[in-house]
Amino acid sequence: MRPYSEDLRERVIKAIEQGESTQAQAADQFRVGLRTVERWLQLKRATGSLTAKPHAGGAVRKRAGVSDQIESEVKRQADATLAELCQRVAQTRGVSSTPSMMCRELQRLNLGLKKSRFTPVNATRGG
Repeated sequence: MRPYSEDLRERVIKAIEQGESTQAQAADQFRVGLRTVERWLQLKRATGSLTAKPHAGGAVRKRAGVSDQIESEVKRQADATLAELCQRVAQTRGVSSTPSMMCRELQRLNLGLKKSRFTPVNATRGG
């Protein structure tokens, strides 16, 4: 989600500072949240500017350093389950993960788990 424009921020703060409206009225008038208006006022008092702060990033991925091992494990045994891959990575690298995390990592690496030709067909069929 992109930050609100600096022009909008300035108009909201100007309306409050000139006494044209309260914080709640300005929030309603400009269709922003009251808490957003409060944050903008705090930012203006602290820095003197209403410029949006840069994006701080996200959480660091736990499996970022083990992608080479994941690739080799999938090449070695393409029909391994997600739980088996998690267990192998935990044993060799000490990085724990859940099957859902491993699935997202495989998608990120454009790797898919392949079923073996010898895997039995599901007993139930749709339809």
